[in-house]
Amino acid sequence: MNAEVEPPDVASIAAETVDGTAAESVAIGAALVVFGATGDLAHRKLYPALASMAVKGQLPHRLVVVGVGRTQIDDDDFDAEVHNTIAKAAPDHAPEWAEALDRRHVRFRYVAGSIDDPETFSRLATVLAEADKDLGAAGNRLYYLATIPELFEVAARGLAGAGLSSEEPGTFRRIVVEKPFGHDLPSAIELNDELHKCFAEHQIYRIDHYLAKETVQNILALRFTNAIFEPLWNRRYVDHVQITVAEDLGVEHRGTFYEKAGALRDIVQNHVMQVLALTAMEPPPSFAADPVRDEKVKLLRSVRPFDPERLKRDVVRGQYDAGEVNGVPVPGYCEEEGVASDSTTETYLAMRIEIDNWRWAGVPFYVRTGKRLPKRVTEVTLRYHAVPYLPLPRGAADSVEPNELVLRIQPDEGIMLLFAAKVPGSPFRVKTVPLTFSYKEAFDEDPPEAYERVLLDAFLGDATLFIREDEVLQSWRIVQPLIDAFARGEVPLYRYAAGTWGPEEANELMHDSDDTWRCP
Repeated sequence: MNAEVEPPDVASIAAETVDGTAAESVAIGAALVVFGATGDLAHRKLYPALASMAVKGQLPHRLVVVGVGRTQIDDDDFDAEVHNTIAKAAPDHAPEWAEALDRRHVRFRYVAGSIDDPETFSRLATVLAEADKDLGAAGNRLYYLATIPELFEVAARGLAGAGLSSEEPGTFRRIVVEKPFGHDLPSAIELNDELHKCFAEHQIYRIDHYLAKETVQNILALRFTNAIFEPLWNRRYVDHVQITVAEDLGVEHRGTFYEKAGALRDIVQNHVMQVLALTAMEPPPSFAADPVRDEKVKLLRSVRPFDPERLKRDVVRGQYDAGEVNGVPVPGYCEEEGVASDSTTETYLAMRIEIDNWRWAGVPFYVRTGKRLPKRVTEVTLRYHAVPYLPLPRGAADSVEPNELVLRIQPDEGIMLLFAAKVPGSPFRVKTVPLTFSYKEAFDEDPPEAYERVLLDAFLGDATLFIREDEVLQSWRIVQPLIDAFARGEVPLYRYAAGTWGPEEANELMHDSDDTWRCP
């Protein structure tokens, strides 16, 4: 599997899919360096994504995957480990995926060593030089930090110290940083500063894999390519917006991690803020990286800061107790592995967010996220104003609700419009009915996994779906007052039974209207 190939003599080509049609342009040669190569993220997400991309012709024509980790294995062991991982991830596709990796000239190298040891990076530099000379990597490098966050800065310093971060003419050197990007505003600023000592901003690709989901991206398509929706996407027609990110699982075996994160850091600071920005941002002049990210930052800067009074009124924290989810008894959060018996970490968070700009002034955005809720669902709902007057007989419209546009991000990805229609027969009655669109039914092909899109865009140098420095810092600025207030014990922690939609107090966020949370 590791035969040498002639290095290419051109900078880039168009990747070809298996049926010969042109795909997006990718570098003809590159090295993908995976720090944490034997870890969980690499095995669950990165290697299956690479194999699927190989089938679709979306990898560089000469790709060298270089694993870096503490485990003492050699190149052949690493090669076998990746192929075994791929076979387990998709047994039905294993032969096809293995053949595609070989056809795309994907080769595997391994560097054993600690990330905090300079010698590890000296050996890595030697391996990469050999990959350029003998395997056609062409001097292009994509460094993927699939490690614990504490090692992000260490890896960046090691790369820079070994001369592996500087871009030579006609090549790229990019570093992909997983979330969490810091654990509060000061640490995020510090991490940015440290990374910038080693890499320029255009080389840094901060991931939020939610942005790589097809249905998250479709928020932009729905808003800005359909004349019937964009005119109704403002305070004149929208009464309020709801964003729900619900999970039916608990913390599983991540109790130790979750104790440090909670719902605020784990979901709200990143995923929720990204969905909020895409839902409420202004139209960009193009879908290129900087125009899209400029508008997202503008929107986040328009979020009204949480002062002490609003923290009491507009934020609800919760933690799940024992209960039943899908008919199965489950323990309470404080009974989970790795969780303190007196923990005050929130597993549920609901907030009322105000946006101070021309489009959304006076329109509340209600967001909620939680674990051990009745079902797994992520959706955005725009609830429109009720009609000012119903010219119908008494009782003819008792079940009519205001129109809603529901964007389902996961699962069952799609769009639903709720509107009033006449019930067949007489007397004259109307009721609310759904008009639905399903991705699964509308398109033959399955949407790519999020990490396929992440890797493809990183190879392409398309930063649209990655987080820019000012964007990540602004997200932290929004939630920092909550972090501080939680630490001081100023926001109560309410209990809710597992399998319910969270604390009853979350309903009080809609204190100035008769609105209620939508039941997905």
